[in-house]
Amino acid sequence: MRVLFLSTWFPYPTDNGSKIRVHYLLKALAERHQVSLISFAFDTANPDRADELRGLGIEVQAVPVNPFDQQQKMGARRFLSPAPAVTYPVQEMSDAVRAASGRQSFDVVIASIEVTATYLDHLPGATKRVLEEHNSLTRWMWERYQSQTSLPQRLRCWLSWIKTRSYEARLFRQFDLCTMVSEQDRRTSLGLARNFPGPIEVIPNGVDCQHNRPGLSPAVPNRLIYTGALTYQANYNAVQYFLAEVYPIVRQSVPEVSLIITGSKVGVDLSRLELDDSVHLSGYVDDVRPLISSSSICVVPIQEGGGTRLKILEAMALGTPVISTSKGAEGLAVTHNEHLLIADDSTAFAEGILRLLKDPDLRERLAAHARRLVEQHYDWDHIGRRFVALIERTNKGPGR
Repeated sequence: MRVLFLSTWFPYPTDNGSKIRVHYLLKALAERHQVSLISFAFDTANPDRADELRGLGIEVQAVPVNPFDQQQKMGARRFLSPAPAVTYPVQEMSDAVRAASGRQSFDVVIASIEVTATYLDHLPGATKRVLEEHNSLTRWMWERYQSQTSLPQRLRCWLSWIKTRSYEARLFRQFDLCTMVSEQDRRTSLGLARNFPGPIEVIPNGVDCQHNRPGLSPAVPNRLIYTGALTYQANYNAVQYFLAEVYPIVRQSVPEVSLIITGSKVGVDLSRLELDDSVHLSGYVDDVRPLISSSSICVVPIQEGGGTRLKILEAMALGTPVISTSKGAEGLAVTHNEHLLIADDSTAFAEGILRLLKDPDLRERLAAHARRLVEQHYDWDHIGRRFVALIERTNKGPGR
């Protein structure tokens, strides 16, 4: 089977959740099929060093454009657009897809998130089409609308939700298969996809349990960690909330506590974060595993967003206990007080951290149960095989 994979995020280095997901799905596909990747490449993307992908036999082509810049170029016109600005075609990507289609035929084309869906117009109608979406944008827009307090912001977010809902309802009908990261996202999409010709399936996020193993570094007492680039709004808001409302309570009881925040902070307004000498912003690091492994607790005070959190799965695989909000743990088959702790207000979150810091037996028990969970349900090997089986079944099935 010849597969064309169109990606918004170039999967090397694997320094965010979307890149990690793309990397492991490509790897699974390449074990059984001929795969061509055409991907945007921006920010930290480094196509010249993607030797592992090429070593798997994947034909790799990078388009050195940031598709998200299009929102800025459109300015106020984007609010009048019937579709999200990032879905408007970039000429360089259109040219690359058109050229690839001219060189050979493909049995299946996979669009990794809606940004790349528009380029399927350059492929023959007989090619089976798969939308590999990382979360439901409609659900995210609805949650943003609900969280607003000012009337102008509520109106703006409501209009964005209406536009996104209408766009996704039209979009899904163009595909033979859609995959989503969580059951919550799947249910939202099913409500939109009337007359959808194919199934909507859950392909969860995962973790490489061989690459991420407990004991890589000894845990530093009283060290907390939050992993995620502050350039992503959901991460920034989570850190802002944590530093303002949770961390001071913890410091009052445990003055020697420290916090590491990993990920890019380029262009971020740090003045709005309540930082002190106990908080270390690592910036981008090539390998985050030693930092997670050496931390006593991974904190996930996420308040918004869709999909599922790879930061939780990575910490669980590395043997670092996790405390999260319900939103942060959403979509994962986890149980409070068995695999992690869940707390949804600042006092409860702080009390959970203090409980973990003071109880090594609890930390050990949560870590052991969490590691067993990711081995059984969230290892990329299992997830990748299921994804490939879905693609193969779609290829053999009737067209739209």
